This record gives sequence, C-alpha cells and structure tokens, in this order.
Amino acid sequence: MLTACRYGEAAHATWREIDLKGAAWVIPAARMKMRQEHRVPLSGPALAILKAVRTKRTKPTDFVFAGPFVEPSDGKRKPVSDTAVRKTLRRFGPKDADIHGLRSTFRDWAAEQTDFAEEIAETALAHTTGGEVELAYKRTAFFDKRRILMNDWADFLTGKKAVPGPEKAARS
Repeated sequence: MLTACRYGEAAHATWREIDLKGAAWVIPAARMKMRQEHRVPLSGPALAILKAVRTKRTKPTDFVFAGPFVEPSDGKRKPVSDTAVRKTLRRFGPKDADIHGLRSTFRDWAAEQTDFAEEIAETALAHTTGGEVELAYKRTAFFDKRRILMNDWADFLTGKKAVPGPEKAARS
C-alpha cells in the first residue's frame, strides 16, 4: 500500500532488489507489466516495515514477504499468496478491499488531494503517459518528485498529514 505497486511486484520482491540505505526498491523489468525496470522510492514507514520484516525473519528466504509454504522442487519458501493478502486487507479494512483498489485509491488521492502533475502520479504506478513523440524525448522517471509524492502518501496513510498544503503547487 505504501508503494502503490501491484500485488505480484510486491509479493515477489527479493532482498537483492531493496536498497535500505538509498531508500529505493528496483523491480526488474521481467516482473513489470510493461517489461521496464521500475524504481520505487521508499518512504520512512515503508522502510520501517522492511526493517521489521528483516529482523523478524526466522527462516532464510530471498522473498521479502515470504509465505509459509515451501516449493517442493527446491525447498525454498514461496512468496506470500494473494489470498493471504486479500484476507488481511479484509480483516483490517473494508470487506471489499483489494490490491487494485489500493492503487486506485492512491491515484484518486494524488489527483484530488495534491498538486503533483498527472505524469508523476502515473509514473509512480508504472504507467506510461504521453504520445509516441513525447515518449521519445522524455528521459526522466521523476524519481525525486516521486519520492516527495510517496512520502506525502505515507503521511496521509499514517495520519500524519490529512491533506497536503499549498506548498505542493511548486512541485508539479
């Protein structure tokens, strides 16, 4: 929820992809819907969760969010299942909550409650924006602006800041 990523991207995240010091997660192209590497800025609360998960890990696994089941072919743990995530969401949130709804909530929040440009929010979701010509010239992934956006999102989710202030207008 703090990263606005898809279930498969998060469930299959490995510790090799996470840079705790640089506060970033690099998802390889092979796991992305658009088959392009995606760098995700990690907010303070996201880093805290990752550090807690790493500290509490009792059995070795490459997956950040490993499930309880072991793959018979190689004896390694499988990633957390979508069923487990869905049950957890429904236990602590609305009964009809799902991962896609969380991503949609992020997008609505960014559009309605912030002054960030649409392309920054869309890039945070790993969506491509713009026409062929525009995409040929666009060389940025707005990483620094997305870091600010994801920190604001984390503040919103944790109740630190309900609605961003007018200072966001300069960040668009």
